[in-house]
Amino acid sequence: MNQVLHGHIVHAPKLGALEIVENGYMLVEDGKIAGISALLPEAWRGAEVVDYGDRLVMQSFCDMHLHAPQYPMLGMGMDLPLLDWLNTYTFKTEARFADVEYAREVYRRLAAELIANGTTRVVAFGSIHVASTLVLMEEFERAGLTGYVGKVNMDRNGAPGLEETTEESVRETLRWLESCGDGRIRPILTPRFTPSCTDELMAALGGLARERGLRVQSHLSENTSEIAWVGALHPDCAQYWESYDKYGLFGPHTVMAHCVHSDARERGAIKAHGVVVAHCPDSNINLVSGVAPVRTMLEEGLWVTLGSDIAGGDVLPMLGVISDAIRSSKIKRIASGWSQDFLTVAEAYYLGTTSGARYFGAGEGFAVGDALHAVVIDDRGFVDTARLCVRERFERAVYRAKAEHIVAVYSDGRKVK
Repeated sequence: MNQVLHGHIVHAPKLGALEIVENGYMLVEDGKIAGISALLPEAWRGAEVVDYGDRLVMQSFCDMHLHAPQYPMLGMGMDLPLLDWLNTYTFKTEARFADVEYAREVYRRLAAELIANGTTRVVAFGSIHVASTLVLMEEFERAGLTGYVGKVNMDRNGAPGLEETTEESVRETLRWLESCGDGRIRPILTPRFTPSCTDELMAALGGLARERGLRVQSHLSENTSEIAWVGALHPDCAQYWESYDKYGLFGPHTVMAHCVHSDARERGAIKAHGVVVAHCPDSNINLVSGVAPVRTMLEEGLWVTLGSDIAGGDVLPMLGVISDAIRSSKIKRIASGWSQDFLTVAEAYYLGTTSGARYFGAGEGFAVGDALHAVVIDDRGFVDTARLCVRERFERAVYRAKAEHIVAVYSDGRKVK
């Protein structure tokens, strides 16, 4: 079916480069983008036109790192550093997901809030529980999300009710993989982080990744205490990343969250191995982990994306994460004596949209042939909208738009809000 969306079209085909087509037309054929035009082509004049008028038609957002079972504890424990926060709040909350009905209630609400805020692609942690992780995948699929969800592996340094034996972890991972369907939410291997997984478990997961061609997600160099802990557990590894690499868990399309304290050598390994950085600005500040050197990463050619990292991050809407990534980069600029440039609005928007979308096989911006992932933002209720150009309205929307301003969401070619 052919369809035409009309409105002010804004997308980011390159880092820092916005393309704006005012009063433009997006041509959609069977849910896929067929083109963008300033004028409606003659051949498309018989197609259904969805007229969004003076509204902004923008790319939807990619959350490349979130902990779904931490959704109930958003905004809690923000006065604690990472390791204390995990032991005081996080592990106790995640243990509750042994209850499948509780999981369904929480995950249905999470999925609805993600869609309401225009997030259509995710890379998410579940918990150690197979049944609840499958429920998470079901609820994300039901809401219209696409992406990857992982059953967490954790056979040491857990908490009562939230730790597996090595044998259990491997067996339950296999059972989970056999239960995953062929839908829009796919499995991703998820060793929580090196301190949570024994050498035997990491080796088993590396074998699964290799044998089944599975993607991997975890954490890297988030916190200095964590890095020291990894060093004590793996004295044969000169750096944190090597504790994944030696088991085959540090390769193309591996997503590593944070990388706050990754030095030049570790950043070089990230780039050489094709690893994706999920920058989580809110969590890094909340848990006093530090400020990631995002500008340096980009200049060195690393693949950087954005994640909410709930509940270390207290902001689930990706528009908030995008604007906080800009603020975080300004803190880095101040701390560097103004030697590092901060992120522009266009650059941060690219990281929260196109850069993440590439992980799912998409092209640059609203690329022809890609399934439509878009949001429509109605900013007309803001002050002085009529006096602003579209680019200014876009910038203000990045900072100020909320779920109530997102009047339509398209995910994988389907209208889901």
